[in-house]
Amino acid sequence: MAVCPHPDDECTSAGGVLAMYASQGVRTVVVTCTNGELGDGPGGVKPGEPGHDPEAVAATRLGELAESCRILNVTHSETLGYRDSGMSDWDFKGHADAFCNVPVEAAVDRLVALMQKYEPNVVICDDDRGGYDHPDHLRSHLVTTKAVAQSGIPQKLYMPAFSSRTFETLQTALTELGIELPMPEIDDAMRAQMDEVDRRITTTVDARAFAAQVRAALAAHASQIAESWFSHIPPDAFDVAFGEQSFIRAHDTTGAPVPETDLFAGV
Repeated sequence: MAVCPHPDDECTSAGGVLAMYASQGVRTVVVTCTNGELGDGPGGVKPGEPGHDPEAVAATRLGELAESCRILNVTHSETLGYRDSGMSDWDFKGHADAFCNVPVEAAVDRLVALMQKYEPNVVICDDDRGGYDHPDHLRSHLVTTKAVAQSGIPQKLYMPAFSSRTFETLQTALTELGIELPMPEIDDAMRAQMDEVDRRITTTVDARAFAAQVRAALAAHASQIAESWFSHIPPDAFDVAFGEQSFIRAHDTTGAPVPETDLFAGV
């Protein structure tokens, strides 16, 4: 079970492992917390700009999510239906229905019910730093970790990790194409942060054989991806970034030793 804040996060955080384990007959479940209302509208129009219709954007993104899950051979796709909170410095997060504002325990109860329904051995969710401090990523981590503890069902919980090798591979490949990553330059502070992430990584899964499938699933999110740097990643770099998937194991009842190369080690 991959718990994702928005449509398209299932590709960038877990696409490779979802496709790989599905090919092995594993039942895969994607739970998407929000409808993605604050994504780009037609022509790249941003929230708050003329022509941006949050409900229309949500409808488009949920349709794209369904196609992405089909491409990844996801067995079941579930949506919690909460409203996109937007970035922490935007003016939209005060909406009462925004995911970051709904009562935590109510969201936990809904996710626990899905865990009881599907009984996942392994769960994937964002880390406690939200990737880039996005309120929905932070909230999905909080809700998922509480649901894992409350349900007592999953044997293992993993958080995707953006390794230094992945970052440097993407940066080099896109720089050669004249495309600038929307991320800070690697200074001493950034290097220290990357080194810390590398030290926390417990598990790396080789899903490179499914990278093309992930690329196709990501392309299905055309309303958000078509004009972004994601769509320009060369195949070799894409294989590394989205085929060699690294994770931090945050919960385990199996006693499987680390480092691991399989999310189901010990299950």
